[in-house]
Amino acid sequence: MFQVRPEQRTTIDKCKIILKQYGIVYLAAEIRVGKNVMSMTIAKEGARRTYNKVLFATKKGAITGVQSDLAMTGYKFEKFTITNFEQLSKEKPLYDLIIVDEAHSIGAFPKPSKRAKDLKEIASNGADVILMSGTPTPESKSQIFHQFWISDFSPFASHYSNFYKWAKEFVIVSKKWISGWQINDYSNAKADNIDAVLKPYTVTLSQEQAGFHAFVDEEIMYVDIDPQVYSLMKILKKNKVYKMKTRDETIIADTPVKMQSLFHQLSSGTLKIEDKYMTIDESKIKYIKEQFRGKKIAIYYKFIEEGNLIRKWFPNNTEDPNEFNSRKDLVFVRQMVAGREGVNLSTAEWLVMYNIDFSATTYWQVRGRMQTKDRVAAAKLAWIFSRFGLEKSIYQAVAKKKDFTLEYFRKFLFEI
Repeated sequence: MFQVRPEQRTTIDKCKIILKQYGIVYLAAEIRVGKNVMSMTIAKEGARRTYNKVLFATKKGAITGVQSDLAMTGYKFEKFTITNFEQLSKEKPLYDLIIVDEAHSIGAFPKPSKRAKDLKEIASNGADVILMSGTPTPESKSQIFHQFWISDFSPFASHYSNFYKWAKEFVIVSKKWISGWQINDYSNAKADNIDAVLKPYTVTLSQEQAGFHAFVDEEIMYVDIDPQVYSLMKILKKNKVYKMKTRDETIIADTPVKMQSLFHQLSSGTLKIEDKYMTIDESKIKYIKEQFRGKKIAIYYKFIEEGNLIRKWFPNNTEDPNEFNSRKDLVFVRQMVAGREGVNLSTAEWLVMYNIDFSATTYWQVRGRMQTKDRVAAAKLAWIFSRFGLEKSIYQAVAKKKDFTLEYFRKFLFEI
């Protein structure tokens, strides 16, 4: 018979008390501590009521993992629906309990996202709600409003019918320029004020509390790519345009955003011009093939052509984490944003990052894909950087929980 671990039992009991009193709870638990089985156990045991009909909303790529966890528990319900956020519009307000996995992904502001609107409609019958995330507000505390807004029992519901009214009290609003337009910036939320309101609704569980002993061991591996790639960057920096000699394409970098994206691609040896994808340097993939020969590895990439290149060199690939974990002869290959949440790669010896994303959220969530409580040795994470490319500058920002912005890119340009 399935049993939760002691620290999970304590966390479950805390959540049930809050859920019974308020009708909504936020389980802010770190990656791999067992949020799925804890929420399922809460659903099975009940809180304010018996939960006969349960909806579990998550990312598409996490569904198989949730299904496996439910099967492992052996819990039976009158109705337990597991769906992804894109399919929520098909659901009706007939559930007793709604579990929202990776709840930060519904935290768009100042206007609610479609998935937030869909969840609010499904919860409109007074359903209780469990919100779950290891990173509840990865970019801004303002992301918290619409996560609670989906429930009739939000602590903000009685005084703030929408984000703008809420922001008058909980956000320091400023101005910013976007594409020549001046708009309100709502990202500077008053964290202490928000935390004071939400503390009674929140239960936390860290990896340390869950008994994790092995964490992530990162290593940056530098690769010497074709020097002509760096020469091309310098030409684009100076002229903003380059007519390729061996191809019938022209590279245009006439705005800072375009140049930033091009340099990001070029640093890993690929390029997209209009609707054409091309590889201009294979140094990174050759390095990975040799460096990790005989190892069980998972590879994350950023751009489409990087994925194409990796799959060509590793034909024995899969993007199904369950298939990867059950076999010894496969390489897991996935785009990093698509695979940063709800993916368990605990059997991998190395997680190999072909490139790096501008988002600090992606950095921290990808790091946790290999971690489990039972892992004894540290999870090995390799960043594959071109020696003089853009990746190191991105890493220095996101490792400090800062997104890589144009301001950082301009500093990189000044140095090349």
